[in-house]
Amino acid sequence: MEQSSLFDIPTLEPLASRMRPRSLEEFVGQTHLIGKDKLLRKMIEQDTISSMIFWGPPGVGKTTLASIIARETKAEFITFSAVTSGIKEIKQVMEDAQNNKKLGVKTIVFVDEIHRFNKAQQDAFLPYVERGSIILIGATTENPSFEINNALLSRCRVFVLKELTTDDIYALLKRAIQDKRGFGEEHVLIEEEDLKILAEMSSGDARSALTTLDMLVINGETDKYGNVHITKKILEETVTKKPLLYDKNGEEHYNIISALHKSMRNSDADAAVYWLARMLEAGEDPLYIARRITRFASEDVGLADTNALNVAINAYHACHFIGMPECSVHLTEAVIYLSLAPKSNACETAYILASQDAKNMLSEPVPLNIRNAPTKLMKELNYGAGYKYAHDYKDKLTTMDCLPPSLLGKRYYNPTTQGNEERFKKRYESIKEWKKVHKEQEKK
Repeated sequence: MEQSSLFDIPTLEPLASRMRPRSLEEFVGQTHLIGKDKLLRKMIEQDTISSMIFWGPPGVGKTTLASIIARETKAEFITFSAVTSGIKEIKQVMEDAQNNKKLGVKTIVFVDEIHRFNKAQQDAFLPYVERGSIILIGATTENPSFEINNALLSRCRVFVLKELTTDDIYALLKRAIQDKRGFGEEHVLIEEEDLKILAEMSSGDARSALTTLDMLVINGETDKYGNVHITKKILEETVTKKPLLYDKNGEEHYNIISALHKSMRNSDADAAVYWLARMLEAGEDPLYIARRITRFASEDVGLADTNALNVAINAYHACHFIGMPECSVHLTEAVIYLSLAPKSNACETAYILASQDAKNMLSEPVPLNIRNAPTKLMKELNYGAGYKYAHDYKDKLTTMDCLPPSLLGKRYYNPTTQGNEERFKKRYESIKEWKKVHKEQEKK
């Protein structure tokens, strides 16, 4: 448990602490919550704050926003740690808060990583939240629906904080260099490109970005005029990970995702895992990789292995559920599976062929026999006339044409004999043959 003072002196504090925003105007990001006329901003400005949960990834400002709320609403601000605070400590502070309320003093209790509190600890807050003795603000990186007791969760409003954008992080770094609380008096010189790379590689984590900047300045080169120079070389040496210079929006980004795709397409599992690791270790968003893998599953494997898409989708959900670094193993599993799966691009080529005709023949009418006829007028216009319901026929097949007359006989899907697709090919060809034979019989 820690009680904060509004008059704490920030000297010798880490940069991230010194640059912690002190007002809504200084706060960067989360405009969907604290932008003009947004709900949380109105609650703060109107001093109608109630207990709430902040759910979002690390370094997006959960703690900072809670302290700003306390400052703006003139409330006492107390923080709890799930590691060091027991039920006894919780109840003592709750009783003090209850006494403060009688004196007209509000108490905001901030619980970082509230998902780490056990059920008994969470329950200890409940009666005080119900009575309004405290305003509880919990912060969590985990889904509150799974990690917070229903009784407590039902009494809190959940606000979802989003990962900071590269522009958000860049603005914070720029301010840290210029502001006196940061390095405003140290004349730090760094190329805009390198500062943007640092912002990009922070993966939306402001605290990580500022901590890295702090290290860079400490290791920077000071010239005879007192200017601190941060070069690309220092950037590499300080961070110790050269992949830091991987730019998610630059050429290398597209080169490496291309290398991953082509390695999987070439059934080279080892190379595919290497390129996957290159991206993840450089800070790439795992969900971006998961989305590309999902595309690959249909584009390059398709019906040759009908489980490929399931594996890719499951990997995506796993990445979304637990994030990095744990989800690296799920992506590895998917990449290896897709690399070793039989390959077919028949689904991809089928769509490409069909889309060409679709774009060139957009005015082709839907045949009357497969139009829906929900009204009397439509029936009078022969909508649905001649429709054959496949389930009414012995083989569950009919000779009815479903393409526009100008496209009859067109073939878009050309199955391969790879893996499971050989079975689909046999079925596809047998249907084609059945229709041909029965149409000829109908003509006789």
